[in-house]
Amino acid sequence: MGLLSKKDAALITDPLADNNPITIQVLGICSALAITAELEAAIVMSVSVLFVLAIGNVVISLMRNIIPSKIRIIVQLIVVAALVIIVDQVLKAFAYELSKTLSVFVGLIITNCIIMGRFEAFALANKPWRSFLDGIGNALGYGVILIIVAFFRELLGAGTLLGIPVLGDPIEKTGLYALGYENNGFMIMPPMALIVVGIIIWVQRSRNKALIED
Repeated sequence: MGLLSKKDAALITDPLADNNPITIQVLGICSALAITAELEAAIVMSVSVLFVLAIGNVVISLMRNIIPSKIRIIVQLIVVAALVIIVDQVLKAFAYELSKTLSVFVGLIITNCIIMGRFEAFALANKPWRSFLDGIGNALGYGVILIIVAFFRELLGAGTLLGIPVLGDPIEKTGLYALGYENNGFMIMPPMALIVVGIIIWVQRSRNKALIED
């Protein structure tokens, strides 16, 4: 018998494909637009959300039977805010320059509708282990889209990946630039993030017709 049952494994795999929080549920779009101009920022944001959602889901699940229904949203906000503060302090301690780049967007994890949605829809009704897996799955589904979008935006917009030139030097005209290639500055502008997400949604639905709404 494997570590995970089929139902438990689905909690991780479903958000990566047919129930992705960004492309299917259309949640967390704001951060997909705001911080995907650079791959490094997208990776750090993905890891941050993974920590907050996985641990937060467990905490809410452990408290689910003692949280008064009238103040459950307040309790959820306190839990996610405490976890975001931890993330913010860790970033400032070990990656200060990156923490300045992400700045307000780390704080906005508190209002990320994916996190609050999983607290409300899953953690309040399930045990800690399944809630942990649900948090991992949805955070990975969110992170995969962020990283894909950031990969293409940074590569085509700046010719770099993780800040490292991969297409050549645009000043010295080496690599692809020697052939006349030019960076597309529009790629690093927020509207392009929405277009890239739209292309991902189109590809996903073209491959799985069941996802197309009537």
